[in-house]
Amino acid sequence: MPRYFFNVHIGEHTVFDPEGQEFPNADEAWEATKAMAQDLMATKFTKPVNWASCHIEVNDEAGEIILEFPFLEAVPFTQQPH
Repeated sequence: MPRYFFNVHIGEHTVFDPEGQEFPNADEAWEATKAMAQDLMATKFTKPVNWASCHIEVNDEAGEIILEFPFLEAVPFTQQPH
């Protein structure tokens, strides 16, 4: 099963994922990335975070970037009636 690494970019800081996680395919890794972004945005931090400038970079075992997931993509938008 392929292993994916989730490197979180928050502002100028990057938190690297040295272990990664196994998923059957990139679609499953995308779903995990979305859930990770939602969990992080729900976390209370001591300083405000500009989520619009944050993303998660997902790499495969060869180090190739599989996807770059902007945090705002994980925010559900609902259409308001006019």
